[in-house]
Amino acid sequence: MPWGVGLFLVYAFLILAGVGLSLGAVVEQAVLVPITFLGVVMMALLAYTIFTTTLVLQRKAAARTLALGLASLTLPAIPLALVYGQLIIAVFVATFGALLYRGLRAPAATAWLDQP
Repeated sequence: MPWGVGLFLVYAFLILAGVGLSLGAVVEQAVLVPITFLGVVMMALLAYTIFTTTLVLQRKAAARTLALGLASLTLPAIPLALVYGQLIIAVFVATFGALLYRGLRAPAATAWLDQP
């Protein structure tokens, strides 16, 4: 497995852990209102992450494009961290996003994700 794909899997499992930890707030809101914006966004993120991770583990070629889409979620975190004055976190997220993007665009990752 190329390092870019491994880094993506770590990123995907971090997203899944974050969604799992935040589901308590979604369930609390669902008691009052059955459909909330936060709940819809979290369920869409959960479904997209699980689907993309499954395709990556199956080495499907379509997983590369979906993984790049999921990697683009690091971009809004950079200005958000800067707005809150967290320069170190912004630099870390920018570096992580750049490594993730470069790793997924590498020829080794393209060759590894070769199943139709």
